[in-house]
Amino acid sequence: MNVNSNFFGGAGSSNFFSDYASIRNGSYRRLLKAYYGGNNNTSTTAGARSNTSNVLDRILEERKNPKLSEQTSEANSKLTAGIPTLTNAVKTLQNDTTYTASEDGKKSAQDKVVSALKSYVSEYNDVVNAAKKSTLSGKTSHVASMMKSTSENADKLREIGISVNANGTLQFIEGQAKRADISKVQDLFSDDNSMSYGSTVLSRLQFAGVTSGTTNSTEKEDSVSSVTGAASFLADSKTLASDALYEKVKDKNGKETYDVDKILSAAKSFVKNYNDMFETAGSSTNSGVTTNLSYIREKTEKNRLALAQFGITLDAKNKMSIDEDTFKKADMSNVQKFFKEYGSSVGTNASLVDHYLTSMAKNANGYTSAGTYNVQGNSQFNDFI
Repeated sequence: MNVNSNFFGGAGSSNFFSDYASIRNGSYRRLLKAYYGGNNNTSTTAGARSNTSNVLDRILEERKNPKLSEQTSEANSKLTAGIPTLTNAVKTLQNDTTYTASEDGKKSAQDKVVSALKSYVSEYNDVVNAAKKSTLSGKTSHVASMMKSTSENADKLREIGISVNANGTLQFIEGQAKRADISKVQDLFSDDNSMSYGSTVLSRLQFAGVTSGTTNSTEKEDSVSSVTGAASFLADSKTLASDALYEKVKDKNGKETYDVDKILSAAKSFVKNYNDMFETAGSSTNSGVTTNLSYIREKTEKNRLALAQFGITLDAKNKMSIDEDTFKKADMSNVQKFFKEYGSSVGTNASLVDHYLTSMAKNANGYTSAGTYNVQGNSQFNDFI
């Protein structure tokens, strides 16, 4: 998704910087002084100066720390609660028992699948609708990624009775679902295929579930969305360096080996979010953003040969791609060792990219005149509104 220019540089940001400049250069102070200047009473003048100072302080404080509306707080709560519920709905569609008739014979496999799909659509819509009004950026960025995957699979979803609406929500078509081939449903949501639609949605939800940003102490820190791919790229960098990803499993012969498909899935996500980050944040004029993107590009270029050993290459336009066969043949212990160094290094810069864009977003036109945050002006969901 492209980052809307209004989100990072619209009328709201101009107003803020104009206000701030006026305060810094004394325009506000001179205006108020002129207002009170006609009165020569010393005590009145002193009171006016005190009032002027209070007004300036209040303006800056309200601009820097806008209050969340009751509606936004409610959306944050619903999003936080809805993510694990939707996660369970996905897991139900990945469970083999969903595709077999009940033991008592009262429910056919088709009935169970239809019921599971209907539940999935309902829970999905609850999360999307909450995310559109939420200010929990760490969570909404992953929901936006989930929505993008859904849009990309719209044709396959329609075959099983799910239509993707223009605003990103889903519509359940029960008649179509009852006629659908349940093997297609199982393939679409398969947990055996790490790149299936269901597995992709589940991974986004899992990221969203562990991302900071609740409705209490951390809400303020996570109150502005900067959908740049930087946060997801950072998460992927950490995942590819983590010990948990490289825990060995037993194959069908009882031999311990790496779960290569799982590691490949993380690497593909890393490549995708690298490209998304440069596509969405690359046009920024903020020096903090451009400097850290430059560092990431330079570090990646210096490690071009090492990345190529794992099938990860860069083209002339800095777009990253991955050859799956080459990656699968690589020594996974070397992959982990490499990402512990390279991943940690570029992850630090990605964190700063996200930080600077979030800081910019706080000064953009996501705020109403009452000082509340309006996510509907947020570019994150513009493709679906």
